[in-house]
Amino acid sequence: MQAQGDFYSEVYDFVKKHAATNNDFINRFSRGDISETEFKRFSEEFYHFTREWPSILSILLVNTPNEEDAENLTSILVSELGDDSPKKRHELLYRAYLRSLNIDPASIVKQTQLQTTKEWLDGMREYFSGDHFEGLGAEFGLENMAIPMWDKLLSGFEIWKKKHPEYAGMDLKYFTFHREIEEHHEDAMENVLGVHRDDPDAREKFFRGADGILKLEEQFWLGLSDSRN
Repeated sequence: MQAQGDFYSEVYDFVKKHAATNNDFINRFSRGDISETEFKRFSEEFYHFTREWPSILSILLVNTPNEEDAENLTSILVSELGDDSPKKRHELLYRAYLRSLNIDPASIVKQTQLQTTKEWLDGMREYFSGDHFEGLGAEFGLENMAIPMWDKLLSGFEIWKKKHPEYAGMDLKYFTFHREIEEHHEDAMENVLGVHRDDPDAREKFFRGADGILKLEEQFWLGLSDSRN
């Protein structure tokens, strides 16, 4: 491991280059090179994450003893819930996306999740309810992988619309909005890391949490492939 002063750069670079956002499925998605079945599968399975994320993140907030950490996590959670407007709750934006594809959000709630989706979401709950520093590391990983993820998804959507005119009316506000706000979430998690930068035990656990949750996310993406279903 590098010197303490370089720890943020080390873990930040690790997350940005992780296979969670550089794998066969998401790379094919970014090129519009997926089947219609894979596109629908992505849209439905990602809704499970969107719907459950606020409750998952609240687990970490409840499990956070440090008030500075809690303040930064609260800002992210409040953002997910629409700040001061419940009608801007992020899940509602995703529901609009689903409806623009003629998919009923309520029908997805009743569906059995893919095993790789369930393992990713359960993994978040496990990290967030376990060792506090590993949980913070997992959250750091999730927030800092997001911009590369959104960029690949948005690129893929644009290509997909050109290849499939019937999808030209997709409502993509959920995705474009998240791309715009994600730097604020990164800043919040940088603040969390900075509070514990000089604690070697915290740094080790922080890195372990980031790596662990991103490995589960990589499997989430690979699990969407036709070859796995």
